[in-house]
Amino acid sequence: MEQRIAMGSLYPGAYKAMDALDQLVAKSSIDKWYKELIRIKASQINGCAYCVHAHTQDAIAMGVDARKINLVSVWNEAHNHFTEHEICIIKFTEELTLLPQKGLTTETYDMGISLFGPVQTAEIIMAIITINAWNRIGVGLKMQPKF
Repeated sequence: MEQRIAMGSLYPGAYKAMDALDQLVAKSSIDKWYKELIRIKASQINGCAYCVHAHTQDAIAMGVDARKINLVSVWNEAHNHFTEHEICIIKFTEELTLLPQKGLTTETYDMGISLFGPVQTAEIIMAIITINAWNRIGVGLKMQPKF
């Protein structure tokens, strides 16, 4: 597969706007591992190899155990390796990424509000929206990880 157009050079205003949103999310109060967990899980769902690779490497660089990262795609079968907060993050990510299936359920929403409060819940939602947008760029343009 060859990479397609270079979005950043062909539509720089849009790319800069996406980057600005990404920088805003980066400055949010969400735990750094939770941000990477969101990015990894959404990217797995969306099939974005470029983002899965990048965010897995970021999580490893932060000191997250690679064995835990490897279980993210099968969290439901390995839920005892994840905290309640991590499970909530994963559920939010799945439900907001797979909108046509059921959307964000009341159960998951209420769990998020209970665990994170309204402000962090809003930040989590924006983090999920942002990585989903990046995934659509990565997958649509067939971006590939670089080793």
